Amino acid sequence: NPTEVQMSQLVLPCHTNHRGELSTGQLLKWIDKAAWISAERHAGCPCVTASMDDIYFEHTISVGQVVNIKAKVNRAFNSSMEVGIQVSYEDLCSGKHCSICKAYATFVAQGPTGSKVKLKALTPQTEEEKIEHSIAAERRRMRLVHKDTLKDLLTRSPRETELETRDGSTAVPAEKTRVESVELVLPPHANHQGNTFGGQIMAWMENVATIAASRLCHAHPTLRTIEMFHFRGPSQVGDRLVLKAIVNNAFKNSMEVGVCAEAYGQEMSISRRHINSAFMTFVVLDQEGQPRTLPMVAP
Repeated sequence: NPTEVQMSQLVLPCHTNHRGELSTGQLLKWIDKAAWISAERHAGCPCVTASMDDIYFEHTISVGQVVNIKAKVNRAFNSSMEVGIQVSYEDLCSGKHCSICKAYATFVAQGPTGSKVKLKALTPQTEEEKIEHSIAAERRRMRLVHKDTLKDLLTRSPRETELETRDGSTAVPAEKTRVESVELVLPPHANHQGNTFGGQIMAWMENVATIAASRLCHAHPTLRTIEMFHFRGPSQVGDRLVLKAIVNNAFKNSMEVGVCAEAYGQEMSISRRHINSAFMTFVVLDQEGQPRTLPMVAP
């Protein structure tokens, strides 16, 4: 497959959190970059990240290990294409290899003025490529209805009138978990067209979501899943990105954090542009690696 891209990254201390594990934000940047190279290989022109499907992280990655990423275009539609990404880690000392996650990203090809570009069809060669090519159409249909499904859930969800606490503890007001942060988009954060890397935006979103989760549990949470990043518009070098996060709900052993990104230029009077939003699920692990019971959240 001429669109296949392989990337290997050695995890250094600067890539890790306080536990010496690769930060999810850094991993998202590497995933997005590998997928972006694959997309531009097929398109032959600049591409931007449109969305990233749900990601389930099976393991953490430690400093000194190697992250291996393989990305290739599964199918091209009119002006968008699906890129499949496989992530694994390699322990150089033991030779052990282990799968971390699979992801599917959608990229849109753009012309010189930002107009959409019609893509050439992709012909799958192997049996695996034929299967991915076939299923890609169904995944695309699901992405297109994802936004409407969320709106419907928000409209029809019943409001809770009473809060039951676990173990008699007081529920934590959701407002106490709210986080807002601003980032200035600089050239290192953008591609050769001046558009902010999707992976960089996702990394900033993961950062504020982690802080929000920490404010609920007063511990260091572990990110388990991400529910679809959907980019609603571009941002460029010079933009200010406002990142907001809040814990939406806490269950017995996990919590959901809602996070969004908005952009504005130098003039604050101009309304902010909604760039992205996502939901992230966190857990807090004890010394034995088992999920801890979490406090409840009061809306």
